[in-house]
Amino acid sequence: MTRFQAPRGTQDVLPAMQPYWQAVLDAVREVTRLFGFQRIDTPVFEDAGVFEKGSGDSTDIVEKEMYVFEDRGGDRLALTPEGTPAIVRAYLEHGMASWPQPVRLYTTHPMFRYDRPQKGRYRQHTQFDSEVLGSADPLVDAEVITMLWRLYGMLGIRNITVRLGSLDDLEPRRAYIRELKEYYRPHLSKLSEDSQRRFERNPLRLLDSKDERDLPFKEGAPKLVDRLSPPAREHHEAVMAALRAAHVKFVVDPLLVRGLDYYNRTVFEVVPDDDERAQGTIGGGGRYDGLVELLGGPPTPGIGFGTGIERIILEMQKNGVTFEPSPAAEAFIVHRGEGTATAAIQLATALRDLGVATVVGEGERSFKAQLRSANAAGARIALILGEDELAKGIVLLKPLAGEGEQEPQPLAAAPAEVARRLRG
Repeated sequence: MTRFQAPRGTQDVLPAMQPYWQAVLDAVREVTRLFGFQRIDTPVFEDAGVFEKGSGDSTDIVEKEMYVFEDRGGDRLALTPEGTPAIVRAYLEHGMASWPQPVRLYTTHPMFRYDRPQKGRYRQHTQFDSEVLGSADPLVDAEVITMLWRLYGMLGIRNITVRLGSLDDLEPRRAYIRELKEYYRPHLSKLSEDSQRRFERNPLRLLDSKDERDLPFKEGAPKLVDRLSPPAREHHEAVMAALRAAHVKFVVDPLLVRGLDYYNRTVFEVVPDDDERAQGTIGGGGRYDGLVELLGGPPTPGIGFGTGIERIILEMQKNGVTFEPSPAAEAFIVHRGEGTATAAIQLATALRDLGVATVVGEGERSFKAQLRSANAAGARIALILGEDELAKGIVLLKPLAGEGEQEPQPLAAAPAEVARRLRG
């Protein structure tokens, strides 16, 4: 008989890991509130063209990683591989350009990429994605980076650094790309297959390679950040000044290239300090002033980031963040005998109405076995109900974990007394 397993590159988030997820989601809600962002949720799948136009057809996401399928109506769809194009599509579709600008949006959304699974990277993962649309102000760039920095601090993640760069604007960047190709051309045969392919289609991505064969050539490559046009230079310096004012630790990385075609000017990644090659990026993003136009809208500046929740949790664990196991119940009803099942349900209902987490034991098991289950569930009080107790209209309250002696309590008064003990 076949025993099914989770698909390769996916994971089950078991109860022991749920406190980490809850902590991240709580921190996301709080940090977005502090920075004035509103939540948006987009579909799990979109028209594939949203990502082909928005991410660029020469990116790895589109070329190798997207889950694309045709539905029964013949529409060509893709599971969401990254959040920004989907949010921009929603911005345009719902006329958000007429809202007060800029529009600050965030989501936590499952992402799907057919990539080689590795620690912290899954084919289905969840991202916290944040976007600001409708502002070209460099202070907005710094605010977005600061929000991500603050999130990590709220979650106990230390010893990290923002790597900051600038890709200039599209027209000035073309001269740099010509210079970059001339530098790489004599070394082309020594590069990885991916880099040889990118040389013609997306040469900027040569600087993004993590392949061992490409690393020796990256350091000697011309640096775009040293050749910025005056407007981009002014923007970059304003971002740096604002980050210093916000006490965000950053370094300028002249080799930083985000993997998507739509970025311009500010780009950034957050990496652990012990990651010398910046291969363990926790989160990152950048400015994309041309993306809205690519998706059929008017010229609209934008900036955003994505950070994987699974990757955040790994970093929390690395930083020694732990959680006490959460008890499954505060009260546990032990019952056995004729008529006790109905009374147990009534007790449980009254307790839950008072906000007490309650589990009802299995009446076919012995009192001793049910009490073992009560202890295993982490309950603080057991309510013991047998035929004798039911006939007398009472229930026995038994503190667990050595907190006192067992004593009788009228059935009608027991829920309030349990709530008082637990909350007092």
